Amino acid sequence: MTRERAVVPEAEFRSYYGRPVLKPPVWHEPHMPTYLYLGGMSGASSTIAVMARLTGRTRLDRTARIAAAAGASLGAALLAAELGRPERFLNMLRIFKPTSPMSVGSWILAAQGGLSAVALPGVLPGAVPGVLPGVLPAAGDAALLATGVTGPLTATYTAVLVADTAVPAWHEAYRELPFLFAGSAMAAAGAVAMLGTPRAQAGPARAVAALGAATETVAGAVMERRLGFVGEPYRTGRAGRLMRAARALTVGGGLLAVVAGRSRALTALAGAALTAGSLCTRFGILEAGRASAADPKYTVVPQRQRLDAASAPAPDGGAVAGDVAHPSTAPGGRS
Repeated sequence: MTRERAVVPEAEFRSYYGRPVLKPPVWHEPHMPTYLYLGGMSGASSTIAVMARLTGRTRLDRTARIAAAAGASLGAALLAAELGRPERFLNMLRIFKPTSPMSVGSWILAAQGGLSAVALPGVLPGAVPGVLPGVLPAAGDAALLATGVTGPLTATYTAVLVADTAVPAWHEAYRELPFLFAGSAMAAAGAVAMLGTPRAQAGPARAVAALGAATETVAGAVMERRLGFVGEPYRTGRAGRLMRAARALTVGGGLLAVVAGRSRALTALAGAALTAGSLCTRFGILEAGRASAADPKYTVVPQRQRLDAASAPAPDGGAVAGDVAHPSTAPGGRS
């Protein structure tokens, strides 16, 4: 009986009418990846500014405050351009939904932009003429301390935002993406602070840049290894080239940051490499997401694996509890 059984060939990965299973992400280049870079740089720069203010490094404090305010304002402009109409961003602030990463992120970005702007005039002499002496520094310091909360959130909330989608390469990487984004933001902010601060006061900036480079590199390696098959888009095609370039630039820039204290040329080279590496990371992550959404196998294969694991017989011969996998456990759902 078994000899007469026909052998059915393995089915090919196809979708109806040859179309992808998922709709591709609608975010565009260069607006969205540059916005992700600027938002992360702004958030990490606020943290550097808080540390510099508390330790009395006035030049580093000024540079980091300027970077935080500039990153937040330019990032908001790019986000408005991505949305098409600026009022769409304002509409997201009409309500606050703790269960929506987009809603929470909009409020975080708005708070970071406003606080970093208020923190800026206090370190710019004559920025607002006619204001009583001491008022601007006091208000700026208070706003700066508040960015000690909004800054780290701004640097990492975009990781939660992209992971809370049906895109396989993003959704399955929800554990590592916050660390990857945080490390990339630290490397970018440290690079800007290194380039804009005298070397004598830039020691903390170099340390932040090196730590961020190490965090980003380790998080990226762990992510690609854990994802396995679903992480393939991070290693192939245009996304693979961008991620490899990001890794080389970040590692090289981080190592240069450690030894760049006495050399202006090495400081400039380290800052440029870290900035380019952070940008390549954001472009590479978005490109990997597009590739995984366009190919049905990155959605279908993990679903089948989960169904097979759930329906496999238990060692005692019975069925494993929960034979049918709930759709929310699939890459297209939400875990």
